[in-house]
Amino acid sequence: MEIKRRLFYIMFTIFCVILVGSFGYYFIYETQHSFMTCLYMTVVSLTTVGYGEVLEVTGNVPAEIFTMILITFGMGIILYGISTSTAIIIEGELSGVLRKKRMEKKIQKLKDHYIVCGGGQTGRPVLAELILNGEPVVLIEQSEEIIERCKNLWEDLLYVMGDASDDANLKAAGIENAKGVIVSLASDKDNLFTTMSARMLNSRIRIISRVIDTALEAKMRRAGANSIVSPNYIGALRMASEMIRPAAVDFLDSMLRSSRGNLRIHEISIVDKSPLVDKNIIDAGLKQKFDLLVLGIRNNNKEIEFNPDPARILASGETLIVMGEVESITRVRHKY
Repeated sequence: MEIKRRLFYIMFTIFCVILVGSFGYYFIYETQHSFMTCLYMTVVSLTTVGYGEVLEVTGNVPAEIFTMILITFGMGIILYGISTSTAIIIEGELSGVLRKKRMEKKIQKLKDHYIVCGGGQTGRPVLAELILNGEPVVLIEQSEEIIERCKNLWEDLLYVMGDASDDANLKAAGIENAKGVIVSLASDKDNLFTTMSARMLNSRIRIISRVIDTALEAKMRRAGANSIVSPNYIGALRMASEMIRPAAVDFLDSMLRSSRGNLRIHEISIVDKSPLVDKNIIDAGLKQKFDLLVLGIRNNNKEIEFNPDPARILASGETLIVMGEVESITRVRHKY
Protein backbone atom coordinates (compact mmCIF):
# COMPACT_ATOMS: atom_id res chain seq x y z
CA MET A 1 0.00 0.00 0.00
CA GLU A 2 2.90 2.38 0.71
CA ILE A 3 4.26 1.88 -2.82
CA LYS A 4 0.85 2.55 -4.35
CA ARG A 5 0.52 5.72 -2.29
CA ARG A 6 3.92 7.05 -3.38
CA LEU A 7 3.17 6.29 -7.04
CA PHE A 8 -0.16 8.09 -6.72
CA TYR A 9 1.52 11.22 -5.33
CA ILE A 10 4.06 11.23 -8.17
CA MET A 11 1.43 10.84 -10.88
CA PHE A 12 -0.74 13.47 -9.21
CA THR A 13 2.20 15.95 -9.17
CA ILE A 14 2.92 15.37 -12.88
CA PHE A 15 -0.77 15.82 -13.65
CA CYS A 16 -0.79 19.13 -11.72
CA VAL A 17 2.27 20.39 -13.66
CA ILE A 18 0.59 19.65 -17.00
CA LEU A 19 -2.65 21.21 -15.80
CA VAL A 20 -0.90 24.40 -14.60
CA GLY A 21 0.97 24.69 -17.92
CA SER A 22 -2.20 24.25 -19.95
CA PHE A 23 -4.19 26.83 -17.98
CA GLY A 24 -1.16 29.17 -18.04
CA TYR A 25 -1.08 29.25 -21.82
CA TYR A 26 -4.86 29.42 -21.96
CA PHE A 27 -4.99 32.61 -19.87
CA ILE A 28 -1.85 34.20 -21.38
CA TYR A 29 -3.46 34.09 -24.82
CA GLU A 30 -6.73 35.26 -23.29
CA THR A 31 -8.63 32.16 -24.44
CA GLN A 32 -7.79 32.82 -28.11
CA HIS A 33 -6.78 29.18 -28.45
CA SER A 34 -8.68 26.09 -27.31
CA PHE A 35 -7.71 24.39 -24.08
CA MET A 36 -6.73 21.26 -26.05
CA THR A 37 -4.24 23.32 -28.08
CA CYS A 38 -2.76 24.71 -24.85
CA LEU A 39 -2.58 21.21 -23.40
CA TYR A 40 -0.83 20.00 -26.55
CA MET A 41 1.68 22.88 -26.33
CA THR A 42 2.41 22.02 -22.70
CA VAL A 43 3.05 18.33 -23.41
CA VAL A 44 5.22 19.15 -26.45
CA SER A 45 7.28 21.64 -24.38
CA LEU A 46 7.76 19.31 -21.39
CA THR A 47 8.66 16.27 -23.48
CA THR A 48 11.00 18.31 -25.74
CA VAL A 49 9.96 16.37 -28.84
CA GLY A 50 10.81 19.36 -31.05
CA TYR A 51 7.61 19.71 -33.05
CA GLY A 52 7.98 23.50 -33.03
CA GLU A 53 5.73 26.17 -31.56
CA VAL A 54 2.09 25.27 -31.61
CA LEU A 55 1.33 28.68 -30.10
CA GLU A 56 3.01 31.98 -31.11
CA VAL A 57 5.49 32.05 -28.22
CA THR A 58 8.35 33.91 -29.92
CA GLY A 59 7.83 37.64 -29.54
CA ASN A 60 5.26 37.24 -26.78
CA VAL A 61 7.25 38.12 -23.66
CA PRO A 62 4.80 36.73 -21.05
CA ALA A 63 4.53 33.48 -23.04
CA GLU A 64 8.34 33.24 -23.41
CA ILE A 65 8.89 33.75 -19.65
CA PHE A 66 6.14 31.28 -18.78
CA THR A 67 7.55 28.69 -21.22
CA MET A 68 11.07 29.00 -19.76
CA ILE A 69 9.73 28.55 -16.22
CA LEU A 70 7.50 25.66 -17.30
CA ILE A 71 10.32 23.81 -19.08
CA THR A 72 12.88 24.44 -16.30
CA PHE A 73 10.74 23.36 -13.36
CA GLY A 74 8.25 21.13 -15.17
CA MET A 75 10.87 18.94 -16.82
CA GLY A 76 12.67 18.62 -13.51
CA ILE A 77 9.52 17.44 -11.79
CA ILE A 78 8.66 15.01 -14.58
CA LEU A 79 12.17 13.55 -14.75
CA TYR A 80 12.22 13.18 -10.98
CA GLY A 81 8.80 11.52 -11.08
CA ILE A 82 9.82 9.05 -13.79
CA SER A 83 13.11 8.10 -12.09
CA THR A 84 11.44 7.80 -8.70
CA SER A 85 8.59 5.69 -10.10
CA THR A 86 11.08 3.35 -11.77
CA ALA A 87 13.07 3.05 -8.56
CA ILE A 88 9.93 2.37 -6.52
CA ILE A 89 8.76 -0.36 -8.91
CA ILE A 90 12.16 -2.05 -9.04
CA GLU A 91 12.61 -1.69 -5.28
CA GLY A 92 9.15 -3.10 -4.65
CA GLU A 93 9.71 -6.09 -6.90
CA LEU A 94 13.16 -6.75 -5.47
CA SER A 95 12.02 -6.44 -1.86
CA GLY A 96 9.05 -8.69 -2.67
CA VAL A 97 11.36 -11.38 -4.07
CA LEU A 98 13.72 -11.14 -1.10
CA ARG A 99 10.81 -11.23 1.36
CA LYS A 100 9.43 -14.34 -0.34
CA LYS A 101 12.82 -16.07 -0.18
CA ARG A 102 13.19 -15.27 3.53
CA MET A 103 9.69 -16.58 4.21
CA GLU A 104 10.38 -19.80 2.28
CA LYS A 105 13.51 -20.40 4.37
CA LYS A 106 11.55 -19.87 7.61
CA ILE A 107 8.88 -22.34 6.49
CA GLN A 108 11.52 -24.93 5.57
CA LYS A 109 12.93 -24.73 9.10
CA LEU A 110 9.53 -25.29 10.78
CA LYS A 111 8.70 -28.54 12.53
CA ASP A 112 5.50 -29.62 14.31
CA HIS A 113 3.68 -26.58 12.94
CA TYR A 114 0.11 -26.21 11.71
CA ILE A 115 -1.09 -25.53 8.17
CA VAL A 116 -4.34 -23.65 7.59
CA CYS A 117 -5.79 -24.14 4.11
CA GLY A 118 -7.98 -21.14 3.35
CA GLY A 119 -8.04 -17.80 5.13
CA GLY A 120 -11.69 -16.88 4.63
CA GLN A 121 -14.46 -16.46 7.18
CA THR A 122 -13.60 -19.77 8.85
CA GLY A 123 -9.85 -19.84 8.33
CA ARG A 124 -9.15 -16.33 9.65
CA PRO A 125 -10.52 -16.98 13.19
CA VAL A 126 -8.64 -20.30 13.18
CA LEU A 127 -5.42 -18.42 12.41
CA ALA A 128 -6.14 -15.89 15.16
CA GLU A 129 -6.64 -18.62 17.77
CA LEU A 130 -3.51 -20.53 16.77
CA ILE A 131 -1.42 -17.36 16.81
CA LEU A 132 -2.87 -16.33 20.19
CA ASN A 133 -1.82 -19.70 21.59
CA GLY A 134 1.72 -19.21 20.31
CA GLU A 135 1.54 -22.02 17.76
CA PRO A 136 3.67 -21.91 14.58
CA VAL A 137 1.32 -21.70 11.61
CA VAL A 138 1.48 -21.44 7.81
CA LEU A 139 -1.44 -20.22 5.69
CA ILE A 140 -2.18 -21.48 2.17
CA GLU A 141 -4.43 -19.06 0.30
CA GLN A 142 -4.72 -18.11 -3.38
CA SER A 143 -6.39 -14.71 -2.90
CA GLU A 144 -3.96 -11.84 -2.33
CA GLU A 145 -6.74 -9.74 -0.79
CA ILE A 146 -7.53 -12.43 1.80
CA ILE A 147 -3.84 -12.83 2.60
CA GLU A 148 -3.59 -9.10 3.31
CA ARG A 149 -6.57 -9.36 5.68
CA CYS A 150 -4.94 -12.25 7.50
CA LYS A 151 -1.67 -10.33 7.77
CA ASN A 152 -3.57 -7.76 9.82
CA LEU A 153 -3.75 -10.45 12.53
CA TRP A 154 -0.02 -11.02 12.46
CA GLU A 155 2.38 -8.94 10.40
CA ASP A 156 4.95 -11.76 10.21
CA LEU A 157 2.41 -14.34 9.06
CA LEU A 158 3.98 -17.16 7.04
CA TYR A 159 1.98 -18.05 3.96
CA VAL A 160 2.04 -19.79 0.61
CA MET A 161 0.06 -18.08 -2.14
CA GLY A 162 -1.69 -20.67 -4.26
CA ASP A 163 -4.28 -23.45 -4.43
CA ALA A 164 -4.28 -25.55 -1.26
CA SER A 165 -5.28 -28.66 -3.18
CA ASP A 166 -2.04 -28.49 -5.19
CA ASP A 167 0.57 -30.89 -3.81
CA ALA A 168 3.35 -28.42 -4.59
CA ASN A 169 1.79 -25.78 -2.33
CA LEU A 170 1.24 -28.27 0.49
CA LYS A 171 4.90 -29.28 0.24
CA ALA A 172 5.94 -25.61 0.16
CA ALA A 173 4.05 -25.17 3.45
CA GLY A 174 6.14 -27.99 4.96
CA ILE A 175 3.47 -30.66 5.23
CA GLU A 176 6.07 -33.41 5.69
CA ASN A 177 7.14 -31.84 9.02
CA ALA A 178 3.78 -30.38 10.05
CA LYS A 179 1.81 -31.48 13.10
CA GLY A 180 -1.64 -30.79 11.72
CA VAL A 181 -3.65 -29.43 8.80
CA ILE A 182 -6.89 -27.46 9.07
CA VAL A 183 -8.82 -27.49 5.79
CA SER A 184 -11.30 -24.58 5.66
CA LEU A 185 -11.88 -23.88 1.98
CA ALA A 186 -15.11 -22.50 0.54
CA SER A 187 -16.49 -25.69 -1.02
CA ASP A 188 -16.80 -29.28 0.19
CA LYS A 189 -15.31 -30.48 -3.09
CA ASP A 190 -12.11 -28.51 -2.51
CA ASN A 191 -11.99 -29.58 1.13
CA LEU A 192 -12.37 -33.24 0.16
CA PHE A 193 -9.63 -33.10 -2.48
CA THR A 194 -7.25 -31.15 -0.23
CA THR A 195 -7.83 -33.58 2.64
CA MET A 196 -7.00 -36.52 0.40
CA SER A 197 -3.86 -34.79 -0.93
CA ALA A 198 -2.67 -33.93 2.58
CA ARG A 199 -3.17 -37.51 3.79
CA MET A 200 -1.23 -38.90 0.82
CA LEU A 201 1.68 -36.54 1.51
CA ASN A 202 1.82 -37.27 5.27
CA SER A 203 0.18 -40.40 6.67
CA ARG A 204 0.85 -39.37 10.30
CA ILE A 205 -0.51 -35.84 10.25
CA ARG A 206 -3.73 -34.85 12.01
CA ILE A 207 -6.29 -33.37 9.61
CA ILE A 208 -9.33 -31.30 10.62
CA SER A 209 -11.66 -30.58 7.74
CA ARG A 210 -14.61 -28.23 7.34
CA VAL A 211 -17.76 -29.64 5.79
CA ILE A 212 -20.99 -27.87 4.85
CA ASP A 213 -23.04 -30.89 3.75
CA THR A 214 -22.95 -33.33 6.67
CA ALA A 215 -23.86 -36.14 4.26
CA LEU A 216 -20.25 -35.96 3.04
CA GLU A 217 -18.79 -36.65 6.48
CA ALA A 218 -18.18 -40.35 5.75
CA LYS A 219 -16.40 -39.53 2.48
CA MET A 220 -14.30 -36.91 4.23
CA ARG A 221 -13.16 -39.43 6.84
CA ARG A 222 -12.34 -42.01 4.17
CA ALA A 223 -10.31 -39.32 2.41
CA GLY A 224 -8.16 -39.02 5.53
CA ALA A 225 -9.73 -36.47 7.90
CA ASN A 226 -9.30 -37.24 11.60
CA SER A 227 -12.10 -34.92 12.57
CA ILE A 228 -14.95 -33.16 10.78
CA VAL A 229 -16.34 -29.75 11.73
CA SER A 230 -19.65 -28.46 10.39
CA PRO A 231 -20.12 -24.71 10.97
CA ASN A 232 -23.87 -25.07 10.43
CA TYR A 233 -24.17 -27.83 13.04
CA ILE A 234 -22.00 -26.01 15.57
CA GLY A 235 -23.93 -22.81 14.94
CA ALA A 236 -27.20 -24.63 15.65
CA LEU A 237 -25.83 -26.01 18.93
CA ARG A 238 -24.65 -22.52 19.88
CA MET A 239 -28.10 -21.04 19.27
CA ALA A 240 -29.71 -23.74 21.43
CA SER A 241 -27.12 -23.18 24.16
CA GLU A 242 -27.73 -19.43 24.09
CA MET A 243 -31.37 -20.16 24.80
CA ILE A 244 -31.14 -22.77 27.58
CA ARG A 245 -27.75 -22.05 29.23
CA PRO A 246 -26.84 -18.38 28.61
CA ALA A 247 -24.65 -18.04 31.70
CA ALA A 248 -22.47 -20.98 30.65
CA VAL A 249 -22.15 -19.54 27.15
CA ASP A 250 -21.22 -16.12 28.56
CA PHE A 251 -18.54 -17.80 30.69
CA LEU A 252 -16.97 -19.51 27.68
CA ASP A 253 -17.18 -16.34 25.60
CA SER A 254 -15.53 -14.34 28.35
CA MET A 255 -12.77 -16.92 28.55
CA LEU A 256 -12.12 -16.82 24.81
CA ARG A 257 -12.61 -13.11 24.14
CA SER A 258 -11.61 -11.36 27.36
CA SER A 259 -9.06 -8.60 26.87
CA ARG A 260 -7.86 -8.99 30.46
CA GLY A 261 -6.07 -12.27 29.85
CA ASN A 262 -5.56 -15.29 27.61
CA LEU A 263 -7.49 -17.90 29.54
CA ARG A 264 -7.87 -21.14 27.62
CA ILE A 265 -8.77 -24.81 28.01
CA HIS A 266 -5.87 -26.82 26.64
CA GLU A 267 -4.25 -30.24 26.82
CA ILE A 268 -0.91 -31.44 28.16
CA SER A 269 0.40 -34.80 26.99
CA ILE A 270 2.38 -36.87 29.50
CA VAL A 271 5.37 -38.46 27.77
CA ASP A 272 7.48 -41.34 29.07
CA LYS A 273 10.22 -39.23 30.68
CA SER A 274 7.88 -36.54 32.03
CA PRO A 275 8.33 -35.57 35.72
CA LEU A 276 4.54 -35.96 36.01
CA VAL A 277 4.67 -39.75 35.59
CA ASP A 278 3.70 -41.69 38.75
CA LYS A 279 2.76 -38.49 40.60
CA ASN A 280 -0.70 -37.62 41.81
CA ILE A 281 -2.35 -34.40 40.68
CA ILE A 282 -1.63 -32.54 43.93
CA ASP A 283 2.08 -33.43 43.98
CA ALA A 284 2.41 -32.47 40.30
CA GLY A 285 2.02 -28.84 41.42
CA LEU A 286 0.11 -27.67 38.40
CA LYS A 287 -2.21 -25.53 40.51
CA GLN A 288 0.42 -24.27 42.95
CA LYS A 289 3.21 -23.53 40.46
CA PHE A 290 1.33 -22.64 37.29
CA ASP A 291 -2.21 -21.83 38.46
CA LEU A 292 -3.66 -24.50 36.17
CA LEU A 293 -6.95 -26.21 36.95
CA VAL A 294 -7.15 -29.88 35.90
CA LEU A 295 -10.61 -30.40 34.40
CA GLY A 296 -10.18 -33.93 33.12
CA ILE A 297 -7.86 -36.71 32.01
CA ARG A 298 -7.93 -38.79 28.85
CA ASN A 299 -6.53 -42.14 29.93
CA ASN A 300 -4.74 -44.72 27.82
CA ASN A 301 -8.09 -46.31 26.94
CA LYS A 302 -9.07 -43.01 25.27
CA GLU A 303 -11.74 -42.46 27.92
CA ILE A 304 -12.28 -39.04 29.48
CA GLU A 305 -12.31 -38.80 33.28
CA PHE A 306 -14.05 -35.59 34.35
CA ASN A 307 -13.05 -33.73 37.50
CA PRO A 308 -10.42 -36.31 38.56
CA ASP A 309 -9.59 -36.95 42.20
CA PRO A 310 -6.57 -34.87 43.39
CA ALA A 311 -4.95 -38.11 44.59
CA ARG A 312 -5.26 -39.68 41.17
CA ILE A 313 -1.88 -41.04 39.92
CA LEU A 314 -0.78 -39.85 36.48
CA ALA A 315 0.61 -42.29 33.93
CA SER A 316 2.67 -42.05 30.75
CA GLY A 317 0.60 -41.64 27.60
CA GLU A 318 -2.28 -39.87 29.31
CA THR A 319 -3.44 -36.36 28.45
CA LEU A 320 -4.43 -33.71 30.97
CA ILE A 321 -7.25 -31.30 30.14
CA VAL A 322 -6.39 -28.06 31.94
CA MET A 323 -7.64 -24.48 32.14
CA GLY A 324 -5.35 -21.52 32.67
CA GLU A 325 -3.37 -18.73 31.08
CA VAL A 326 -1.84 -19.48 27.68
CA GLU A 327 1.65 -18.53 28.92
CA SER A 328 1.40 -20.93 31.87
CA ILE A 329 0.17 -23.77 29.67
CA THR A 330 3.03 -23.16 27.24
CA ARG A 331 5.61 -23.26 30.05
CA VAL A 332 4.25 -26.57 31.35
CA ARG A 333 4.19 -28.13 27.88
CA HIS A 334 7.82 -27.13 27.28
CA LYS A 335 8.96 -28.20 30.74
CA TYR A 336 7.04 -31.47 31.07
